[in-house]
Amino acid sequence: MNIDKFKHQHVDILGNIAALRRLAQAGVAHNATEIARLIVSMSSTIKLHLAVEDQALYPALQRGHNPELARLGQQYQRDMGPIAQAYEAFARRWNLPESVRRDEQGFRDDANRVLRMVHERMQRENRDFYPRIEAEELAAVA
Repeated sequence: MNIDKFKHQHVDILGNIAALRRLAQAGVAHNATEIARLIVSMSSTIKLHLAVEDQALYPALQRGHNPELARLGQQYQRDMGPIAQAYEAFARRWNLPESVRRDEQGFRDDANRVLRMVHERMQRENRDFYPRIEAEELAAVA
């Protein structure tokens, strides 16, 4: 299992979150069209990322020879459910410029809460989960 594609998707998603933050700081109403467009685009990347994790990464960990990684994979998959649901609700609520313009503070509050969860989760995967998978892959090759 090559973790590089997952890391690359994380870079894309984290870049989108940073871009949303910059757009919001520059003016939510003024940038509502670009904010909504970016949310739609990011949603596609997140959906693809989650699907590949669910269909490839987690099953590969379950089939692997490391019970700790299999357990960790199950925990990460289970923990992602509420975060994914929160993001889906966020994306549905803010995917139109009119919605963003109509409730600037609501968008800011929702973005701060939900995007922080997504950001923290990906950072935890980058820091704690993916390196363990890579170490296991290296050990298997050696």
